[in-house]
Amino acid sequence: MKLFVGLGNPGAKYAQNRHNIGFMAVDRVASDHGFAPWRGKFQGSVSEGKLDGEKVILLKPETFMNLSGQSVGEAMRFYKLTPADVTVFHDEIDLAPGKLKVKQGGGHAGHNGLRSLHQHITPEYQRVRMGVGHPGHKDAVPSYVLKDFAKADQEWLDDMLRGISDGASHLADGDIGRFQNAVALRLNPPRSSTTSPKKQSAPTRSEPAQVEDTRSPLQRLVEKFR
Repeated sequence: MKLFVGLGNPGAKYAQNRHNIGFMAVDRVASDHGFAPWRGKFQGSVSEGKLDGEKVILLKPETFMNLSGQSVGEAMRFYKLTPADVTVFHDEIDLAPGKLKVKQGGGHAGHNGLRSLHQHITPEYQRVRMGVGHPGHKDAVPSYVLKDFAKADQEWLDDMLRGISDGASHLADGDIGRFQNAVALRLNPPRSSTTSPKKQSAPTRSEPAQVEDTRSPLQRLVEKFR
């Protein structure tokens, strides 16, 4: 059994915030893979299902971000899981928008949700770090992550969430390489080898066609003085 945790803040006010990208990830997995309806449990919302035969519990803590560890710890004790069974999806300001990396253990880098998890379940859980970019100055980080994604972000955001859903079964199986490859195929799809090159547009009247000058240097010099 695996526990997939999406980090975020509860309520419509925060639903489209950068800080809620973890909620968005597990919502997408639940929707695409036919998981059971969300229900309240463990100070959060829970949905159960299977990914390629592996039972997976999806959890969205509703304690607000800085107390997320309380909810996750309660769920782990109930299901008798270890930190190695837990994967946490969260926003990562140290990665560019549209970049994703998987990491096992490590520090919390000032992320309040991860800090709470460290306190309640130890740091030895797996993280899916979902890049949202950095505002440029550390003092601007709180307001930045608590703002909605910009319209310009919607395309890569949708591709990332689709990729996470595509690769979710590999993540449950512990095949991180295939999971990351599934995400990469959405974010950077391969170009078709059968795509024809664009035809060069015909010259317009205001842009006469360029004709190659085949005269020798001597001929051009003679023409110049005629």
